[in-house]
Amino acid sequence: MSDLGRWEPETPRQVVDRFRRSDVRQPWWIAGGYAIELFAGRSLRPHGDIDVLILRRDQWMVHHVLPGWDIQAADPPGQLRPWREGELLPEHVHDIWCREDPTSPWRIQFMIDNAEGQHWHSRRHPAVTLPVDRLGRRTRDGWPYLAPEVQLHYKAKPANQLAKDEIDFAAALPLLSQPASRWLDDALGTTLPDHHWRRALKTYTAHPR
Repeated sequence: MSDLGRWEPETPRQVVDRFRRSDVRQPWWIAGGYAIELFAGRSLRPHGDIDVLILRRDQWMVHHVLPGWDIQAADPPGQLRPWREGELLPEHVHDIWCREDPTSPWRIQFMIDNAEGQHWHSRRHPAVTLPVDRLGRRTRDGWPYLAPEVQLHYKAKPANQLAKDEIDFAAALPLLSQPASRWLDDALGTTLPDHHWRRALKTYTAHPR
C-alpha cells in the first residue's frame, strides 16, 4: 500500500508516551521490527513504519488514544477507508493506519488479532495460540512489546523472504529461550512446515542456552 501516502512514523518512545497519557488498561504491544529491536536491546535497521498490536475486542482504544486523528481501516486489504469511532470493524480487517489529519504523513499502524477469553489465536492459523499474558514482554523501562517468537511467526513468509525479516531473525535467534524456539518451530510447522528458519531453530534448540 505504498501509494497511499508517505510515512513519518513515531518512535517507540512517542507511542509509549501516548498510551501512558491515556487511561487505557487493556494490553497492547509494540510490534514489527521494533519489537525485535527491543528484545535484542539494539538498533538493527531503518524502519519505514511502526506497528502496534492490539486485540480485536479492544479496538476502541485506537480512537481513545488518538482522539481527533484521521484513522483509516484497510478495508478491503490494499485499500483504506475512514474508520469512525463507534463502528465495529469486520473480522477481515486487521490493519488500521493513523495520522493527525488527512494532510499529514502516516504515524502509527495498528494490527488487530483475535482472542477468546485468555487465549490469543494467530491470524495465520487458529491452532497457533498462546495465553494472552504470554503474548508480550517488557523492557526495563516497562515498554510492552510483542514476544519475539510471535513476531517472527508473523514475519515468516511462504516464499521470497524479505531481507529485513532475515536481519530480524538472525538477531533474535541466538537470544531466544528454548521454550520460545520450540514454540516458533511448532508454529511454523503448522503454518509453513518447509520454511528454512526451522532448520536454524532446530540447531539452536538442540543446545541449552
